[in-house]
Amino acid sequence: MRKAKWAAAAAGVVLLVAGCGSTGGSDKGGSSSTGGSSASAGSTGGGSEAGGGEELTADAVSKEIETAATAAGFTQDASGEQIPPGLEKCMVSWTPDAEKAADPKKSYADTVAALGKGGWKTGQSLTQGGSTVQTLTKANWLLKASDHSTGPVKMVMFIASDSSPVCEALFKADLEKSKKS
Repeated sequence: MRKAKWAAAAAGVVLLVAGCGSTGGSDKGGSSSTGGSSASAGSTGGGSEAGGGEELTADAVSKEIETAATAAGFTQDASGEQIPPGLEKCMVSWTPDAEKAADPKKSYADTVAALGKGGWKTGQSLTQGGSTVQTLTKANWLLKASDHSTGPVKMVMFIASDSSPVCEALFKADLEKSKKS
């Protein structure tokens, strides 16, 4: 039951972003074209990505999100969802308990700003109906940071996926497997 709720929420985030970003080349083109100039909080870390060719792992991405989110006042939701088996090295999901945060909107904004300072490039942002979805990229990772804390159900999510060819093949295989079941 909880997995279905998480999958529906994640799908909603993807649909929310996909439905409004048809002018900027979606995630890859839109996030790299103007992201650096619009990210005032992240502009100080512009050249902080060491070496350029360094590979970023799922564990490192998870740690960066956790560090930024906890510093911003979030605690991780202990009942958070697990990544589907086989995709653990290609996907990260970090869900804070937005109900426990003093000000979830501020904590969300502070988390995104801290990620920007840590080398994540801010891309496309969408605010609709009180919800905000911010796209960030670093190396081969795409992070969707979403804040749905305005309504009665307070939910904030940070979902990252690796766009490397190996992971894209694993995502495709997982999608095909789920279509058959």
